[in-house]
Amino acid sequence: MKKIFLTLFLVLILQTNCFAQNGISFLYINGSNNNNAKMTKWYENGVKKLHPCMKKAFETNSYAQKFLLKNGQYSIEKEPIIFFWGDKSHRDLAFVERDLQMSKVFSPWVAYQVRAALTHYLHDAILVQKFHNMLPILDDLHKTVKIEAQKGNKVVLYGYSAGSFVTYEYLLTREPYINVADFFRDVNVPESYMDFVQKHPMKNTCMTALGQELAVFSAAGHIVPNDDEQTFRKNYMNLNNLTNEICIPDNTVKGVINFASPLVLFYSDLSDPSFQVTYYNRLLFKYIIENDLFWLTVNYREDPLGFPCGRNLTIEEMEDIANLNIEPHAGFMYDQSDTWGPHPVITAHTSYWATRKIFSKAVVRAYVKGYQHEYDDNLKLRKTGKYRKKLNIKP
Repeated sequence: MKKIFLTLFLVLILQTNCFAQNGISFLYINGSNNNNAKMTKWYENGVKKLHPCMKKAFETNSYAQKFLLKNGQYSIEKEPIIFFWGDKSHRDLAFVERDLQMSKVFSPWVAYQVRAALTHYLHDAILVQKFHNMLPILDDLHKTVKIEAQKGNKVVLYGYSAGSFVTYEYLLTREPYINVADFFRDVNVPESYMDFVQKHPMKNTCMTALGQELAVFSAAGHIVPNDDEQTFRKNYMNLNNLTNEICIPDNTVKGVINFASPLVLFYSDLSDPSFQVTYYNRLLFKYIIENDLFWLTVNYREDPLGFPCGRNLTIEEMEDIANLNIEPHAGFMYDQSDTWGPHPVITAHTSYWATRKIFSKAVVRAYVKGYQHEYDDNLKLRKTGKYRKKLNIKP
């Protein structure tokens, strides 16, 4: 009898393990002009209506089932996570609005209306781009992501409008993609520093952990190591603990989906080769590809604030341009800024919530096209013309 009960118990445990699923939480980050009660409610209601459509679009797509949900290993959480930072800009915006009222006295009506519209749409985007304003937002976001990691959940970040600045800065500064020995070698620390680093190897870390009295990432884009060697050694030996606390837990973020995104308009200096942080930007791209993450940009073509992130490159092209060896090839990056939207230019930037079914399908389509762009050999052959030649098809 005991053997029968033991057998049944083992069967039950095995079945439970077979059907166990890990959750993927969709975390939505707000954008500009979401800093009063009315706009906050608009944003939160929009997310709550969008999320069921987004969840269904991913769960009913065969590519997403296979590559994102790993054939049932993962399931998308029923409730969205709404991360809101608009309240942090309210005081600054109120100050600007007081000055704006002064211009109403002497400005033509049209000029005032345009000035008011630009104030509300661009103020938050300009404010959040400044790192001293960004830092508390990233700290709060990190707390939210760590809570999901403690539950055993993975996270997909959705950055709406200026929220795409937050997703970018969060991955750039918090993902553990930096090899510690390589970092200090690249910033040319004194030989005594380098000897100490090589004698005490540490696990990969992130920019924010390194910035805790080990090095300074200056506003000019240069990296300056701490020149007090005793302080450097003391803080260096605590680096693994800092990494565990400050950096994103390994394999927690599965991907990023930016939409209505003006990212390249505000971060165009990243193309400057003299800007040292661009080196770490390239290492982030390498980390995304090697660790099976995805980075999507989905903009309606009618959206005047939705800027494309450039031509979609293959991984091989990224390796050549960035002078990097990326191995293995697992993740991908893809821009779909030519997405058709049903709203006119004047309302397109705020229409993603109202057109949630169209937008959800467009996001999943971008996911599929992004995967195919990198890993569908037949598609690559078609693009290069080799496919026609292979099948003896005339142009």
